Amino acid sequence: MELMDVIRNRRSVRSYESKPIPEEKLMRVLEAARLAPSAANRQPCKFVVVREESKRKALAVAAANQSFVGEAPVVIAAVATSPHHVMRCGVPSYAVDLAIAVDHITLAAADEGLGSCWIGAFDQDEVKRILKIPKSYKVVALLPVGYPKDKPSPKSRNPLQEIICWESF
Repeated sequence: MELMDVIRNRRSVRSYESKPIPEEKLMRVLEAARLAPSAANRQPCKFVVVREESKRKALAVAAANQSFVGEAPVVIAAVATSPHHVMRCGVPSYAVDLAIAVDHITLAAADEGLGSCWIGAFDQDEVKRILKIPKSYKVVALLPVGYPKDKPSPKSRNPLQEIICWESF
C-alpha cells in the first residue's frame, strides 16, 4: 500500500478476530518500531509483546475493563526505559520517542492488514505488575493488534487550513 493510503485508511480498531497473526507479519510490525527515530538516537524503549491469553485478559482489566484489549491476539506494551530524560526544549523525550515508535507500529500494522488501537487508559502500576516491568520505567501505551472484525468508519478531521499556520502562529 502507498504510505498516504495507509495513513488515510488506518483506524482505531476495537473489535478483533481471534485468528493469530503470522510471525512474519508481527516481526515486520515490530521492525517498524525498531526503526523509529529517537532523541539523540538513544532508543530508550522496550516493547513487551503479549500473546498469552491470560495476560491479555489481565491487561484488558488494567485498561479500564476495555475487553477488546484482551480479545486481540497480541497486545504490545510500549515502555520507556529512561522516563526522566528531558530534551533541551523542556519536553520529556520518552513521550516523543515512544509516540513516534507507536505510530510506526500502528501504520505498519495497517499496511499488513491488521488493526490496532492506541490505549492510554490503563493503570500504570497494574500493567507493570502483570508484565514484570521495573518500577523506574514508564508504560506509555498498550496496543492491541489483530485482524479487525469490522471496518470502523472514518473520523472527521479538521480541514488543513484550520490547523496550519505559515511563518507565525
